[in-house]
Amino acid sequence: MNVQFDFSGRHAVVFGGTTGINLGIAQAFARAGARVTVASRKQANVDAAVATLGDGALGLVADVRDEASVASALAQAAATHGPIDVLVSGAAGNFLAEVNGMSSNAFKVVVDIDLIGSFHVARQAYAHLRKPGASIIFITAPQAVVAMPHQAHVGAAKAGVDQFARVLALEWGPAGVRVNAISPGPIQGTEGMQRLAPQIQDGDATLRAIVPLGRMGTTQDIAHLAMFLGSDAASYVSGAVIACDGGAQGMLTPMISGAIAAQAPAR
Repeated sequence: MNVQFDFSGRHAVVFGGTTGINLGIAQAFARAGARVTVASRKQANVDAAVATLGDGALGLVADVRDEASVASALAQAAATHGPIDVLVSGAAGNFLAEVNGMSSNAFKVVVDIDLIGSFHVARQAYAHLRKPGASIIFITAPQAVVAMPHQAHVGAAKAGVDQFARVLALEWGPAGVRVNAISPGPIQGTEGMQRLAPQIQDGDATLRAIVPLGRMGTTQDIAHLAMFLGSDAASYVSGAVIACDGGAQGMLTPMISGAIAAQAPAR
């Protein structure tokens, strides 16, 4: 599907923008004419992502767990590409673990990346975004509202991200900054699906039965929603957590739960 947006003259920054859904978002903004900056922890991933984004894309190494690292990346982005118009905060961590089989440090790692990292990105970006029309987009997950086994750490972190986005919309709206979040459903070819449910493939009968639209999503589906939220077409949309999941909503629970259970070690 060819959806047209024009971000010529605008600057989009994507944290976690070197793989999967976030890279798809960065690529979509680049195709729409934006000046694009991507940032993530691994230099190799940054280099590979920039190679797909075309001339002028900026790639930076930054760890969202380190607020100084985030501040430095944003300063470099603004110095290179000018004022920031759209910021996507998508860095995330995940693994399968029961609560009783997880250390406090393991739980903390995911909270630090997903939730504390979102706080660092948003707080450091505010000085760059404080203007009418600016947009922040968080990438959350259905685990924030749908309980899934072996995902307590992710659910807790992403529930925090959802509420953080809503509060920021209240606090930063008067400055003209819109804040929203996207909650992707099953997206084909992503690390999330490979980790949680590698045996589920697009076109499976189980998938068709549970997802009303009958297919997995694509990174382009998420990118289209991100571009809408970053565009003037969404000028009155703020404080929203929007599911992009083919209408599956809570129906994903039995499918994902069964897939996770098949991978989990026997107790």
